[in-house]
Amino acid sequence: MGFFPQLIAWINIPANFFGDFLLAPVFALPGWLSNTIISAVTGVILLITFKYTSNQAALGRIRDGINANILVLWLFKDSLLVTLKSLGRIFKGAFVSLVHSIRPILVIIIPVCLLLGQMGLWYQYRPLKPGEHAVITMKLSGDEYSAWPELGIDPMPAAEIETGPVRVSSKREVYWDIKVNRNGYQRIMFKVDDQRIEKELAVGDGIMRVSARRPGWDWSDILMYPLEKPFAPDSLVQSISIGYPARVSLTSGADWWIVYFFVISLVVALIFKPVFKVRI
Repeated sequence: MGFFPQLIAWINIPANFFGDFLLAPVFALPGWLSNTIISAVTGVILLITFKYTSNQAALGRIRDGINANILVLWLFKDSLLVTLKSLGRIFKGAFVSLVHSIRPILVIIIPVCLLLGQMGLWYQYRPLKPGEHAVITMKLSGDEYSAWPELGIDPMPAAEIETGPVRVSSKREVYWDIKVNRNGYQRIMFKVDDQRIEKELAVGDGIMRVSARRPGWDWSDILMYPLEKPFAPDSLVQSISIGYPARVSLTSGADWWIVYFFVISLVVALIFKPVFKVRI
């Protein structure tokens, strides 16, 4: 089945709990403010984590050596030999510093990826509004010559099926066009032969946690779309996606939110670096 996808699926369970009950009050704030708060707190936490998982003494010596060689470059800029030797020491120090940073990076990379997965549920897409249409895409296993299962969606008061199911054999995909008419979180129930498969639907005007895809057994998809249980590798259904509109904002909108997150985290970490006496 693959250990890594299973591990991420297990970790997503407490991560979703954390994202729902602890982060939800923060996400209720305006997007720019919530992203600023989360980014700033994350920057401080990552800075402290870096301090206690890295060799600060070695990093301090390396940084002092780099600074000393920069001073030598300035004082003896007319000497080609001294300049080349100092540049070599600077590059060597930068490389050794990077090597010393590997351990703290390995410690923080998984928590950061999990946090980004949770933040993406709030910032990447906005919920549908009553009266809007969306396309649902179901990806099936097999190839274009495989037999098609019996497919359908149970009637639901929250949405109307305008078109579908439309089958595309070359992609092994099925499409429905729906029109939503009720606010709130809803459950779409699919019939696939004798199976019943669920997918969450988010409809509303405010900020909501939006799961754009119920993923298949792929570790990157499970990481990016953590909210719903992934389909097993031998499942007939490999994924179900809903075409939500992208959220529009330079600080908390689609794709831009992650740029803003890293910029604010970095700036805050640099501001607090002397406060916590961290050598980087």
